[in-house]
Amino acid sequence: MTIENFAESGAVTPHPKRQVGILTIFRLGLFNMGLGLMAVLTLAVLNRVMISELGIPATITGGILATSLFVSPARVWFGQLSDNKQLLGKHRTNYVLLGTAIFGFAVFLAVQAVWQLGAVVEASGGWVWNSQTIGWSALLCLIMAIYGLAVGCSSTPFTALLVDITEEETRSKLIAIVWSMLMVGIVIGGVSGSIVFKTIETEGIVAGNIPLEILQPPINSVFSFVPFLVLALALIATWGVEKKYSRFTSNTQTNRDDSITMSHAIKILTTSRQTGIFFAFLSILTIGLFMQEAVLEPYGGEVFGMSIGETTQLNAFWGIGILIGYSFTGFLIIPSLGKKLSTKIGCILVAFCFGLIILAGFTQQPKMLQGAMVLFGIAAGIATVGGISLMLDLTAAKTAGTFIGAWGLAQAMSRGIATLIGGIILDIGKGIFGVPLLSYGLVFAMQALGMILAIAILNMVDIAEFKESTGKALSTVMEGDLDG
Repeated sequence: MTIENFAESGAVTPHPKRQVGILTIFRLGLFNMGLGLMAVLTLAVLNRVMISELGIPATITGGILATSLFVSPARVWFGQLSDNKQLLGKHRTNYVLLGTAIFGFAVFLAVQAVWQLGAVVEASGGWVWNSQTIGWSALLCLIMAIYGLAVGCSSTPFTALLVDITEEETRSKLIAIVWSMLMVGIVIGGVSGSIVFKTIETEGIVAGNIPLEILQPPINSVFSFVPFLVLALALIATWGVEKKYSRFTSNTQTNRDDSITMSHAIKILTTSRQTGIFFAFLSILTIGLFMQEAVLEPYGGEVFGMSIGETTQLNAFWGIGILIGYSFTGFLIIPSLGKKLSTKIGCILVAFCFGLIILAGFTQQPKMLQGAMVLFGIAAGIATVGGISLMLDLTAAKTAGTFIGAWGLAQAMSRGIATLIGGIILDIGKGIFGVPLLSYGLVFAMQALGMILAIAILNMVDIAEFKESTGKALSTVMEGDLDG
């Protein structure tokens, strides 16, 4: 039995699904826009408040925030689950909505725990290890772990849905639009945050010395409203899409509990050496792109003297650049140069931009940093769209959720490692240099080296080899010849 006739051996094949229109693609992007808004809350607002305003060490802050990403191995399970188990009649949509509701509630709980930890630090006159700081930090880690599990529950089936509804030749454009909406969310979050948080920096209070009683009200209001908005966006984004456009149910025996077990899924994942090579590439690329995520806002505050609103707005400059990079890459660069070469060029440009970010620190001019962030965004956009396009090509359609879970695992774990390493390197730099610019510069320099390593690994990626070896393994699984 071949892969093709396996698809024909199940239930009656439904009528061919319609092609996804441009308006539906933009509607799907609303989910990613919501994730962008949440990213600003967690990795822009929370990390700035915890490090610069509450005096919590960068390593502790980075470790707490990274907990949400260290639970990412569950993404493989969520992907496999959505491949084989319907939730209220849907393979993808209802997992997306359930996860969105849970992570929205978790992020609200997280900020409440942050205030309690901040109050303990303030009462102690600075960070000290005691039962209270350990207890509140542990609780925050637990909340962020739940947040990360919920994000995996929603984003993995969502990305698998994108595979279900598209053909390979049209995916680069869909990726450009849907991931552009992620950046739209980050831009909106950055701009809105800068406006809202201007109320925090009242006259006579310097950023970095703002009392808790002034910090709490505006931040609580934002963390109360945004989760409801994000859930509404997810509902609008996914409404009716799976039923109308998904090819998944017509290609897979979805109602068989034994169609592809978790052990079979792991064997399919590991049968091709290309899976491991691309996993390594995605990991290094993600670390290189996001190591600065937990230190960028403090960099703006300590080196450039920027306010909370101004450092939050750095996400908007970065997001604008990424939007430009996404658009040109999906519609012009990849069709002209191909996915692999486009990704290499993006990695080279990212490394160059980290040098510009360091140079901007020597000027201490916020405008220079803002300009460098726009250029960094463009370069990151090229590398990201190229990398995601390769990722979806390195995904077997009949086990899309499982493969997306694996790639999500690579990205999320690496993003967590990047957040933690960024904080550790910053603290090491402060211990070595004692000068903020050099300490932060060390983080950016390490990221540039990471991008060069990513290029070296990318040279070994071979999509044709992946498809051949994975196709054989999938066919064998369907025939039941793999050991259980």
